[in-house]
Amino acid sequence: MQFDRFFDKVARYFTEHRFGFIGGILSTLIGVYLLVITFLVFYWGGEPDIFDVRQVAAQDAHKDSVSDVTGYTYTTALIHIGDTLLYKRGGYLSNDITPPGILMDNIPNWEFGALVMLRDATSSLRNYFSRSQSQSIENPDLAIADPKFNYDNNSWFFTEREYRKAIAALNRYRDGLAKTQDTNTQFYARADNLAQYLTVVSQRLGSLSQRLSASVGQLRVNTDLAGDSAAKQSTATGSTVMVKTPWLKIDDNFYEARGSTWALYHILSAVNVDFDAVLRKKNAKPSVEQIISELREAQRPTFSPMVLNGEGFGLTANYSLTMANYIARVNAAIIDLRTLLQNG
Repeated sequence: MQFDRFFDKVARYFTEHRFGFIGGILSTLIGVYLLVITFLVFYWGGEPDIFDVRQVAAQDAHKDSVSDVTGYTYTTALIHIGDTLLYKRGGYLSNDITPPGILMDNIPNWEFGALVMLRDATSSLRNYFSRSQSQSIENPDLAIADPKFNYDNNSWFFTEREYRKAIAALNRYRDGLAKTQDTNTQFYARADNLAQYLTVVSQRLGSLSQRLSASVGQLRVNTDLAGDSAAKQSTATGSTVMVKTPWLKIDDNFYEARGSTWALYHILSAVNVDFDAVLRKKNAKPSVEQIISELREAQRPTFSPMVLNGEGFGLTANYSLTMANYIARVNAAIIDLRTLLQNG
C-alpha cells in the first residue's frame, strides 16, 4: 500500500506540474539558443584580416619561379578575395535566410563592397589585361568567371555555387599562365590597360566618398553639366541639391566602403607586383605605394560597437567622414597615377 501511495503522489505531482516542467525546459532551450546566436553574431561579425599577396601567390605556386609569371599575383589576389568571401568565419552571409546571418547587416554590406571591387577587377582582366588589342579573342575561362561573379549576391540557393564556378575559372586561367608553353593564355602588363582599369576604380571611389560624406547632410552645387555649355540631361534638376544619407543607411555605407577598400588594397598590391616594370618606367611606383598605404590605413580597427555619426566638428567622432577622407585621398592619387601612366 505504501508503494501505491508513493506512485499516486508522483503521478499527481507530474499531472499538476507538467506544464511548468515543460515550460522550464523550453525556456532553458530558448535561452541557450539566444546565447549561441549572440555569440555567433559577434564571432561572425569580425572583418577578415588583410593578407600578403606575394606570399599567397608563392604558396599557391609552390615555387617562386611560377609566381613570378606576369599576371600570376593579380589573378591569385582575385581568387583569394573570392575564397575569403565564401569561406571566412560564418561563410557568405549576404544570402542567409536564417539566424544569425539574417539578423546581421554589417558584414553583408562589407561583402558587397568587396564583391563590387572583385567584379570590376575580373571584368578588367577579361577585357583589358588578358587581351593584346580590342579585336583579339577573349580568354574562355575569363568569359565564364566575369558573368558568374555578377550573379545576384542575395540569391539564397545559387549565389555561392556561381561564385565557386567563377573562382574555378580563375584558377584554370592562372594555371594557363603558369604553363609557359600555353601561348593562348596571356596577361599583358601595359600602361594603357592599367589606366583603363583605374578609371573604373576612380568612379567607384568617387561614389563611395560622396555617399559617406553625406552622413552629416550637405548642400551641394549641381555640377552634372559643368564644363560643357552644350551639355543636356534627360530630367532637369535644381542648381543646388541637398544630400543626406538616411540614418539607417549610414552603417551600410560605412561597411560597404570598408569591404571595397579591403579588396582594392589587395588588388593594387598585386598590380604593384605584376606592373612593376611599367610603373618604374613611368616613375609611378611611389604613387602606387602611397595609395596602398592609404588603403591599409583605411582598414584600421574601429573601437566603437556601432558606427559613430557625430557632426563634422561635433563632440563625437564621425566614422563615415574619416573613411570618406581616406577614400578621397586614394581617389585623388589614382587620378594622378592615371595621368602619369597616360603622359609620363
